[in-house]
Amino acid sequence: MKKCKVCNKPAVYHLTEIQNGEAQALHFCEDHFQEYISGQAPQDEWEPQDEATLIELNSQDLELDEELECPNCGITFQEFRSEGRLGCPHDYIAFREPLIQLLENIHGEREHIGKFPKRAPTSSQQQYDLIKLRRELTAAIVEENYEKAAALRDQISKLEEEEQNELESDSSAE
Repeated sequence: MKKCKVCNKPAVYHLTEIQNGEAQALHFCEDHFQEYISGQAPQDEWEPQDEATLIELNSQDLELDEELECPNCGITFQEFRSEGRLGCPHDYIAFREPLIQLLENIHGEREHIGKFPKRAPTSSQQQYDLIKLRRELTAAIVEENYEKAAALRDQISKLEEEEQNELESDSSAE
């Protein structure tokens, strides 16, 4: 998902503006689109402050992307961009940073959060929460963040206790 050019909220409107024969993609949230269309905000607010710096940064990024090559299969990042396919599993490591930027640009996030069916039983959600908390607990211990680990341990205990109480109440109701 693209982000608003002004405030980085998720973009709702996507425009292609052609100036001096060059196309420029513009992405806006609801509020900034209304300002842009009505002409209330000054035009230079939508333009980069220092075009020379922007061009220099973009050219450096392109050069870095062109130079990236997988040591295992030999595919370059530029070849991946043109073909749309990676050559081997090692490409995810070799192209890590540009791939992360690409995913953030496309989806607006780095990781998939997922969804649950609206009618899913609460126990499914609780199991998911327990798994997530246990992963966070392991990460906190590895990072030696013991205060966070203790808080996560308490949350896990509370969820497990709630789950046990639900199981006991369900079995006594039968």
